[in-house]
Amino acid sequence: MGFGDRGIIADKWSSRLLWVCAIGSAVGLYMVAVERQLQNREKMMAASMKAAESGSEGGQ
Repeated sequence: MGFGDRGIIADKWSSRLLWVCAIGSAVGLYMVAVERQLQNREKMMAASMKAAESGSEGGQ
């Protein structure tokens, strides 16, 4: 009887640990995606500012 209970507890904890790892991985991937999106947005803003500056200089 003792071994069966022990196995169930171990299974519960291993399942919880697996869920914690999965959720942690999902959060990490989300944070990486947000950071890359922010970097891409900054690059696009810099490129548009540069294009606007060169366009206004060319018009003068």
